[in-house]
Formats: sequence, C-alpha cells, structure tokens
Amino acid sequence: MTLTNRSPQAGSSTPEAPRKAALGDYVRAYVALSKPRVIELLLITTIPVMFVAAGGVPPLWTAVATLLFGTMSAASANAMNCYIDRDIDREMRRTRQRPGAMDLVTPKGALIYGLALAIGSTVGFLVFVNVLSATLSVFAILFYIFVYTMLLKRRTAQNVVWGGIAGCMPVLIGWAAVTNSLDWAPFVLFLVVFFWTPPHTWTLAMRYREDYAAAKVPMLPVVAGDRRVLLETVLYSWATVIVSLIFWPVAGTTVFYGAVALVLGALLVVQAHRLLSRSMAGVSGAKLKTMGFFHLSNAYLALLFTAVTIDPLIARLLG
Repeated sequence: MTLTNRSPQAGSSTPEAPRKAALGDYVRAYVALSKPRVIELLLITTIPVMFVAAGGVPPLWTAVATLLFGTMSAASANAMNCYIDRDIDREMRRTRQRPGAMDLVTPKGALIYGLALAIGSTVGFLVFVNVLSATLSVFAILFYIFVYTMLLKRRTAQNVVWGGIAGCMPVLIGWAAVTNSLDWAPFVLFLVVFFWTPPHTWTLAMRYREDYAAAKVPMLPVVAGDRRVLLETVLYSWATVIVSLIFWPVAGTTVFYGAVALVLGALLVVQAHRLLSRSMAGVSGAKLKTMGFFHLSNAYLALLFTAVTIDPLIARLLG
C-alpha cells in the first residue's frame, strides 16, 4: 500500500510523490475498515442485556469473551461491507474517506481481513462461549452481508428497516452468552433496536440526501418527501417507546427502568413530532435540523440501555 497526496502543493506544478506506507498507516486503515464507531453502538446493546440475563454482574470471562468476539464479528461484517460498497463509498461525501474508497486497502486485503475476522470470531464463540452465541453471530454476519448489503441496500427504500435486523442481533448474542438460551426479554430489546434504527438512520440520510442520490442508493429520504419520511419517523419512534415500556413487565424490572424509559421516550417522541410539525409548516432542507433528532436518538439508546444495565443491580440491592 502507498499513500499519496492527491493534490499539488501551492505553487507546485507536480503532485507530491507517493510515499511508502508505514505500519501505523496499515493499522489505522484496517481499524477504519472495521467501522469502530458502529461497533461502539453494538456494544452499547450487548453489555446491558448480559446484566439482565445474569440478574446482576455477568461472569467476567464470559463478558470479556463476548465483547472480544462480538467486536471481531461486527468488524468482519463491516469490512466486507466496505469491500462490496467501495464503488458507492467513493460517490458519497460521508464515506469517500473510507480506506476502500481511497484505495488505502486493496479489495483483496479487505475481503481477506473480513473473512479472517469472521472465522476468528466464530471459533472464539464456539470455544470460549457457547454454540448458540456462535450461531447467532454467524447469522448476523451473513444477514448483514447478503441480505442488507447485497440484496436490500441498492434495491429498496426498506433497506434499513429489514437490514437493521443484523444490528439487533448483539442483544440476542449477549443473552445467549450468559444463559445459553433465549427468552422473551432479549427479544423485546431486539424490537427496541429494530424500531429505533429506521428513524435514526433516516434523519441522518436526510442530511446526506444528495450523497445517497448520487450513489443511487434508494434511502427513503431519496425516494420520498420530507413529510412522508418524518411521518414514518414519528410512527417508528412511538413503536420504539411502546416496546421499551413492554420490557418493564416482561423482564420484571424495577420502577427505575420504567421511569427512565418513560422520560427518554417522551423526549424522543416530542422531538419527532416537532420535526413533522416544522415540515408541515413548510420548513425544509437544513432548516429542519434533522441532525438534532439523530443525535438525540443516539443518546436515547445509550441512556436506555444504561438503565437496563443498572436496573438489575438496583433490584439486587432492594431484594
């Protein structure tokens, strides 16, 4: 791999000569290929459900192994997503700095990296955790690559709705790692993430609508008007909040979780309605300030799952 300054310096008629990449350049490129910020979001949902499954602090080794191999699993799917989408990544401002789009990592290198991580994470789950968590991890990888990236993303505006299933799987994996089984409680949290994903993604896509249009990715904001997108944002936000409250009786949580879910849910729904109201009043484009909802939805999920983590500790203290 070589790194090149693509633009000439001021007053120079020739571009700067390529320089040989150092080890640190390779490391940074492959780390970026893994999409660490996306992985952070997945870990936010994995850790809390392990506390609920354990009724308190989960076994340390199980937690460490699940996070390690879960990170590898997510990184493998992200790397192979970058391998497949390197053509459209070059067309979008938000993604054109990715290693694959800038040729900092060769397509073959990205594919081998992704496959190696997938194999390593699967073997790790099988050896150090259990078969069920390994199976769920493999399903998540395959679903993200073949169903979302290759089938849905470039063909339908429902891409992030059904493609988001892969991002919900860490909840089930975390539960399975602790209990070696599945139950209703993790499936409820699965649905929280499932309904949360579309409005979170669509409000970001509204900010980068031109990018998606240039890349011919039919995100809902590309194929539908603001009012339609924001109406669905309101509906999915309500569904997210309702399901989050269902977790209260299903998991037998304390009043602490219920109160946090109510407050956070109110904030999310109110902001979604405000966006729709502004749109119906004729506000459009950057003046809608959809990124405010995007950042709020990030905080919503993080704080909700923080409450999921803390609640079993409170229950143990009270019990």
